[in-house]
Amino acid sequence: MRIDPLLRALSEPTRLRIMRLLAHMELAVGELAQVLGQSQPRVSRHIRILCDAGLAERRKEGSWVFLRSAVSEQGTPSLGTAAARLLALAEDEDAAFASRCSEDRRHLAAIRAGREASAQAYFARHADEWDTLRQLHGADEPVEAALIEALDGSGLGALLDIGTGTGRMTELLADRSSHVTALDKSPEMLRIARARLQALPASKVDLVQGDFSALPFAEEAFDTVLFHQVLHFAQEPEAVLAEAARVLRPSGRIAIVDLAAHEREDLRERHAHARLGFSDEQMLALLSEAGLVPQAPVALPGNPLTVKIWTAHRESSVRPTATKPKTPKGKTAL
Repeated sequence: MRIDPLLRALSEPTRLRIMRLLAHMELAVGELAQVLGQSQPRVSRHIRILCDAGLAERRKEGSWVFLRSAVSEQGTPSLGTAAARLLALAEDEDAAFASRCSEDRRHLAAIRAGREASAQAYFARHADEWDTLRQLHGADEPVEAALIEALDGSGLGALLDIGTGTGRMTELLADRSSHVTALDKSPEMLRIARARLQALPASKVDLVQGDFSALPFAEEAFDTVLFHQVLHFAQEPEAVLAEAARVLRPSGRIAIVDLAAHEREDLRERHAHARLGFSDEQMLALLSEAGLVPQAPVALPGNPLTVKIWTAHRESSVRPTATKPKTPKGKTAL
C-alpha cells in the first residue's frame, strides 16, 4: 500500500462514508448506492478509487458485485490499520462526520431488513422441499449437538464450511472458530447465508462463491473443514475430499455430516443427490485415500434415514495428495 493514493482516496467525503459502511458489513454496489442516495455509476467511480488504493476489495458473485473493506483496526501496524483506526477515531471525535455515519447506518438497517425478507420469501417458496427432507432424517438439533461433541466443542481455529447453503452451520460454529470461510457454488444460497449471518462482525466471516471440487484456497489454509449434508451431491467424492485435505493444515480436522447408505431413489431424482448416502466402509476408504486418519463414526438414526458423522484428522507428518495448487481468491468479509 502506498501513501499517496491512500490519502487521495480518503480526501473525499463519500469515500469516507463508504469505508465506514464497509467496516460494518459487505455490501453490493447497488446497496451502497441505495444507502448513499447516489447513482450507481457515481458510486462505482468511488469504489474504483478505494480499490486502487488498497482500501477496499471487489468480489463478483453471479451478476452481483460485492465490496468489502480491505483494512482493519486489528492486526500488525501498517498503513491499512492506521487508516482504519483513523476513520474510527474520526467518527468518535468529529460530530458532523459521526452524524452522517449514523444516518448511513439507519439506511443500512433497511438493507438488512430487505435481505431477511428475501430469505424468508425463498424459504416460503421451497418450504415443502425442506420439510420433506427434514422428515426423512429427523430433527436438526440432535445432529448439531453431536457434531459439536465430535469436534470437541471448541477451538476450531480457521473453519471452512463447504456448501454452507443457508449459513446455519457457520452461524452455529462461529463462536467456536477464530474465523469462518463459508463457501457455496450458488449465488442465491450465498445471499440467503448473507442475510442470516449479517449480525456477525464483518471480520469474522468470509462468504466465497466456489466449487468444492476446485477450492479457491492455498494449501494448508484451514484448521477445520466441514461438509454438512453436502458430500452426497459430489459425482466424485474422492476428488472433493482430496481438495479438502489439500487445504487442511497438519493436525487439522475434517467432519462430514451426511446420510448413511440408503435406497431412496427419489432423492436422486427429486433433489439431485448423486450418492445415496455412504457406508462406513466407503467413507473409511475415501478418507484414507485422501491421506486422512478416520475416527469412529457417530450414528443418529432417523425414520427412515440415518445421519452419520464421520471425522478424521491430518497427521502432521502426512502430506495429502494435492490437485493443482491454487492461489487464494474471492475471500470476502460479510
